[in-house]
Amino acid sequence: MSEHEKHTDFLRQCICYDESARRHELVKGIARIQCDMRCVRRAVWLMAILAALAVAGLGYGTILVENFPYNMPQFIVNFIWALGLGALISLLAFAGLGVVYRRQLDRHREECRQRVAKLLESRLGIPVAAPPGDNRAGEGDGRSARVASTVNGSLAKIESVAQG
Repeated sequence: MSEHEKHTDFLRQCICYDESARRHELVKGIARIQCDMRCVRRAVWLMAILAALAVAGLGYGTILVENFPYNMPQFIVNFIWALGLGALISLLAFAGLGVVYRRQLDRHREECRQRVAKLLESRLGIPVAAPPGDNRAGEGDGRSARVASTVNGSLAKIESVAQG
């Protein structure tokens, strides 16, 4: 599973805590787009294999058959050319369709992110802003910061630490 798919699954799990009807639409839309993307990916592989077979057929005829275009029936040569050209055109079309699906999925993921952020804000309150790269949360005066300590990879407690 790629990092993109893991991130999408995480967002789908997070959005399940939302009780709105839009959540169901988002989850169904993401599932549909992922299914369509898998189909397009398989079609791209099929077209790549067909194009490779056409190149192999033409290469075989060119290298190993004496007087290649004249010894073989013209129907076979035309069929190999048509197969290769059709596979290349289809490959480009499917690749473009894959890009369109990826953009749709990115839009759905962004909407999920926004909904999860609103959900967290409604349940936990407004987050405390910290400067980029600073993993402390506090009043910003440098005297106190909340520090999360972890035990075995899980959040154990949040404690105030006074800085002198």
